[in-house]
Amino acid sequence: MTGTLCHRLAADQLRVSLGGRTVIDGVSLALEPGWTCIVGPNGAGKSTLLRAMAGLLPLEAGQVLMDGRALARCHLAERARHTAWLAQQGEAAGDLTARDIVMLGRLPHLGLFGTPGPADQAAVSRAMADTECTGWAERRLGDLSGGERQRVLLARALAVDAPVLLLDEPTTHLDPPHQVALVRLLRRLAGEGRTVVSVLHDLPLALLADRLVVMAQGRVAAEGACGDAALHDRLVAVFGGAIRIVRSDDGWVALPRLSGRTP
Repeated sequence: MTGTLCHRLAADQLRVSLGGRTVIDGVSLALEPGWTCIVGPNGAGKSTLLRAMAGLLPLEAGQVLMDGRALARCHLAERARHTAWLAQQGEAAGDLTARDIVMLGRLPHLGLFGTPGPADQAAVSRAMADTECTGWAERRLGDLSGGERQRVLLARALAVDAPVLLLDEPTTHLDPPHQVALVRLLRRLAGEGRTVVSVLHDLPLALLADRLVVMAQGRVAAEGACGDAALHDRLVAVFGGAIRIVRSDDGWVALPRLSGRTP
């Protein structure tokens, strides 16, 4: 990972409207090294916030800051090297091999016409090993299962070797063993000093992160360490009392509240 790149991304009073409806309303958020999960009910604005912070959506108000500078004023190549992005429904040409897809993650460093060198090949091999997709490096993406495809697209994001990773539902199509493997990988990357931000619907997995950002109706309802009791209370509240948070051997876990009673 290039040491000169910053590890911080921030939102300053963001407002985003889609289809004439305000989806993000005055959100300010500082993302620091570590693993942060963004959670909340359907329609809370989680994915829209992540896309806005990746610079993929026009802002109605506010700004995204990269190392204290307005993202909109940063060169596109600098932005691409700084922040790697995984979309919720990742798309890539089905005729390319898995390794070719992962090599696309090196474009911010190579440009459109650069020739991959040993460092690029090593970054791709490392990313594929980390996501356990080396075994089908020469298979076409269109021939892979949903879970295999997801691991290749995740490897493409990792191959950027960026200090900031923005991942929208990275566990999509992954079976439980590979979900656990992904959590271990994200923890390791966060432990190396990267800023890892993921949107997750799976609350038990999200509670394994370092920090949670709880969204509701386009705003930040709460944020803090995953073990914070006040954050747990707010999390239960935004889900209408349909869950409860209990301690487990690995930290905290969200369970359904089947009694129908509010907390």
